[in-house]
Amino acid sequence: MPERHRPVVLAVDDDPHVLRAIRRDLSRQYQDRYRVMAVDSPAEALRVLEAVRKRGEEPALLLADQRMPEMNGVDYLARTLELFPRARRVLLTAYADTKAAIDAINQVRLDHYLVKPWEPPQERLYPVLDELLEDWQRTYLPPYDGIRVVGHRSAPATHRVRDLLTRLHQPFRFVDVERDPAVAVDGPLPAVLLPDGKVLPRPSDRDLVEALELSGREFREHYDLAIVGGGPAGLAASVYGSSEGLSTLLVESYVPGGQAGTSSRIENYLGFPSGVSGAELIRRAVTQARRFGTELLAPASVCGLRTSGRARVLTLSDGREISASTVLLSPGLRYNRLTAEGADRFEGAGVYYGATTSETASCVGQHVFVVGGANSAGQAAVHFARHAQQVSLVIRGDRLDKGMSQYLVDEITAAANIEVRLNTEIVAADGDEQLAGVTLLDSSTGVKSTHDTEYVFTFIGARPNTDWLSTCIALDGNGFILTGPDVPVGPSWDLPRLPLLLETSVPGVFAAGDARANSMKRIASSAGEGAMAVALVHRYRAES
Repeated sequence: MPERHRPVVLAVDDDPHVLRAIRRDLSRQYQDRYRVMAVDSPAEALRVLEAVRKRGEEPALLLADQRMPEMNGVDYLARTLELFPRARRVLLTAYADTKAAIDAINQVRLDHYLVKPWEPPQERLYPVLDELLEDWQRTYLPPYDGIRVVGHRSAPATHRVRDLLTRLHQPFRFVDVERDPAVAVDGPLPAVLLPDGKVLPRPSDRDLVEALELSGREFREHYDLAIVGGGPAGLAASVYGSSEGLSTLLVESYVPGGQAGTSSRIENYLGFPSGVSGAELIRRAVTQARRFGTELLAPASVCGLRTSGRARVLTLSDGREISASTVLLSPGLRYNRLTAEGADRFEGAGVYYGATTSETASCVGQHVFVVGGANSAGQAAVHFARHAQQVSLVIRGDRLDKGMSQYLVDEITAAANIEVRLNTEIVAADGDEQLAGVTLLDSSTGVKSTHDTEYVFTFIGARPNTDWLSTCIALDGNGFILTGPDVPVGPSWDLPRLPLLLETSVPGVFAAGDARANSMKRIASSAGEGAMAVALVHRYRAES
């Protein structure tokens, strides 16, 4: 641990022999975790403590001899209460001073007194101090000099910033202005306070990513392969494309990962026998893609696709254009919104789409509702059951195993604090600025019931993110991208062959993942399609 982050253990005694002994014994046992200091007068000890306070640090343990000429130990420890009320206090006494030590327990919040000598320390010193230090550590928050997010806990904009930082794997500390009004920030909230002192008032996704230097700014004029969407399909394609020599650009509208990135625990993905969180799986994939040379542009939204000779051109929402020989479309899905009365008022303020791990800490001891009957809902229920007091899994269907893998069914059934409500849906959401409760309808009985809750996580089906493709790519009636034999070949198809297996209605433009019509909607199959798409890209380029 860095020196300035190690809490202080401070001893004071005017007897040089005792001071040497206490410094020696404290250093042997604690110098790897604490900054051990020893001084010969209460006045010097108070000067040391004042310096500690100015550095924004605090002592864990204060030891003081009772008999000192300028100020006795009890009076010194009383003075320290003003500076550090949380520090643990120990008085070093002779047998004659035990009454003063006992009286000081209430007077100066004395935690313990030790009668000198304390030999051997392994029996008479360390067990006492170990217990006091362990107790102090339970409530100690070390000085934090990283990213801080200041805002209102129930504000959707605050949730958005916290979720973005969580998915970017950027450690941060959240400061709720309603609970810690001493933290004052000029400008609109939420605000992000960076370690270099810069303050970002109500930053956009791009502002935050650029401030953290996580997004490249210079890109090539032309790529061999441009990928739209950073879920498992897009990431797999970027790994295979860049590793096989294709200049590859991955464009993601938010943060790489898609719905897979919000999965709290994936236990049936090949190669991870103990399971893996979606965030960790995506982090590894992004690292792997970048190692092979994939360039990542995020957050950046694609709003158009056109052909220019043999090039395919993507138009970004900020007006920039990206040219590529081939394009892979893997835009993924977005969860359907709750139709419950009032639910739209609480999006990001109690109603969340996907298992946002940024809210996990807030759910401790709470009653959490998870809506949905597929694997993503089951994974979220199991995850929140480890933190919340109770989890209610709300499923419109009549069976838990209808759309969920058996391993999740078994885990949910075995969890004592997961309640499964079949044939049920949320029909109303209530509260002021923050969600406070929901109304459930049991369709099998027609009975409604109300429940207090501040957290609803929904996984109730999804729609493809393909609205921007409707004028340039053939889609099915539900907006999914048609590929291969499902493509209706028309006059715009200018090749003598039929579309390849994952090729869309535009030659050289491929699709993979959940947004592709008739895909399996599984992480493993999406990754497989991404890899397969790169093989088809090579075939297309060879014949062009």
